[in-house]
Amino acid sequence: MIDRRTLFGATAATATFLSSLVKGRKAEAKTPANYTFKDVEKRGTRGRLERLPALDLESSQDFLTGFRNFVNRDMRQAAQKRLAVLMEERGLSADDDLPLEELLPMIENDHLIMGSVRGWVSNQQLTWKQVQDYFHANADEYMAEMESADHSGPGSLELDPDLVLPDYTKHEIHIQPGGYVGDPFAGYINYYGVNNFYGGSNYDDEVQAAIAERVQIPKDGKKVMRILDLGCATGRLTFAMKDRFPDAEVWGIDVGAPMVRFAHTRGVDLDKDVHFAQRLAEDTKFPDNHFDLVISYIMFHEVTSEAQDKIIAEAKRVLRPGGVFFPMDFLTGKQAPKSTAYRTFAIWQDHKFNGEPWRMEYSSRDFGELVKQHGFEVDEDIRPARRGHGAIMGTKPA
Repeated sequence: MIDRRTLFGATAATATFLSSLVKGRKAEAKTPANYTFKDVEKRGTRGRLERLPALDLESSQDFLTGFRNFVNRDMRQAAQKRLAVLMEERGLSADDDLPLEELLPMIENDHLIMGSVRGWVSNQQLTWKQVQDYFHANADEYMAEMESADHSGPGSLELDPDLVLPDYTKHEIHIQPGGYVGDPFAGYINYYGVNNFYGGSNYDDEVQAAIAERVQIPKDGKKVMRILDLGCATGRLTFAMKDRFPDAEVWGIDVGAPMVRFAHTRGVDLDKDVHFAQRLAEDTKFPDNHFDLVISYIMFHEVTSEAQDKIIAEAKRVLRPGGVFFPMDFLTGKQAPKSTAYRTFAIWQDHKFNGEPWRMEYSSRDFGELVKQHGFEVDEDIRPARRGHGAIMGTKPA
């Protein structure tokens, strides 16, 4: 047996070490008839949420969630007002924009503005650390849970130890230690840590359920029978799409083996017949014209411009004529709000301190136009699937 205690110095850059954990396997559904799923559920559930295993951990996370809400609301409002004062002192309006080379010297030594950044970053670091420390300390138990789910159904799991990871996939997204590929418990860590990001409003996947109901479907009247979720992470939206289309074959793919492994483990626990695979969004391995619907949620700002183009082209390839590509991400182009100094600062802050190397690059592109350039018929006059995210419906020409 692998000494799991030796794994935890891993970073995203050492992701290939994960290949020693798993064997490549075909994605074929297996029923749990010959296997026993070793469900670790120490404190029961609250709706769909499997509660954190220890009360002190849950209490600490509750505190951090409350503090994050304070930072995002009160501290950021104060920082925004402070920047308005600094702008007015220079004869500028708070609604004006400034290039970063002029903006950053104005604020980099301001205690209130940079204090809001420090509060936000520290909260995120503590959120990840608390959850990661717990799962590392109980590694054998949770590794056994995933191992038992690997061979259980409903649904299926495919892991690819020979997958060559592009460099852009190895960064520590959202400053999650090890990123999505460098820690064997990345799925557990991400699932519970991200609950903090949603400010306590998504413990039962409420956000993804609402998004799934608003995803646009093909207008040709054909039944949605195959769905692909690109960059599915822990599968929350993937499961929500299965809930909306219970008769459809639903796939979620992600470059992170630990992410899809946890997603499948959760799927077994939730009794969801969903297929998860470790694959690249730009090279899905599916046949041409295969899916009725291809979706993604907050993935495109996490990849390079080159990867964006390749992923959109791949989405078009695997969609059937008349099928719909429905990417959801931050607002860009004509959908983006008016650029102001504070908005420029906020995007830069996300890029600089939140493990978002390509956030500013993404924001500089008009994503709707980009989808159109790849040959989709694009409709941007639709209801956003989530507030603050772009409304883009790309239809593959028949």
